[in-house]
Amino acid sequence: MLLKKVVAEMLGTALLLAAVVGSGIMADELARPNVALALLANTVATGAALVALIIALGSISGAHFNPAVTLADASQGGLPWREVPAYVAAQVVGAFAGVAIAHVMFKQPALFFASRHQRDGIAQLASEFVATFGLLAVIWGSARRRPGLVPFAVGAYITAAYWFTSSTSFANPAVTMARAASDTFVGIRPGDAPGFIGAQLAGAAAATAVFRWLVPALPKVADRVVDRRASDEEEPS
Repeated sequence: MLLKKVVAEMLGTALLLAAVVGSGIMADELARPNVALALLANTVATGAALVALIIALGSISGAHFNPAVTLADASQGGLPWREVPAYVAAQVVGAFAGVAIAHVMFKQPALFFASRHQRDGIAQLASEFVATFGLLAVIWGSARRRPGLVPFAVGAYITAAYWFTSSTSFANPAVTMARAASDTFVGIRPGDAPGFIGAQLAGAAAATAVFRWLVPALPKVADRVVDRRASDEEEPS
């Protein structure tokens, strides 16, 4: 049922952003002026939240929480194209809701306020391309061999990518847009967000193309980006 899938995507993306932004605020407050320690705390919270949320909601919607993943999955037949607009809208709305929730929890001055955190230049864009390419590579590779390990593979990869990319691995257009509305530790200037989003979409497309060449049968496993068979079995015939 599409409505259940959309609600799951919205809920999961909201909780993911609440974890990203909330842990960023907490880490910045407690670790200041040690930026490395703050980033480490933010990284661990984000990676752990990803694993938990994908496990919890994957059997309902596939737990994309990411327009780049949704588009890649649809391109290989794992998700009907008619459902893509609803998925992406739910992810974007959920992302902004998560930012608002984090701001309320940590008594920020407004539900949304434009970030002044500068993230521009070729190094940042290259990082986002690499981060998103790697994310889709991990998803496609894990889905093909062991779908049940996708949550752990994604959480582990994003945790690592926080540290091996200069952009700290946003790798998600919905996350990027929402973080532009948070002038906190994890923010990004609104003017820098379009470049990030373009690099992310390019990285996802490139990874999907490469894996389609490496594994010609990729469309046969596209519906297992996250294993949804348990949910299918529960639906009445």
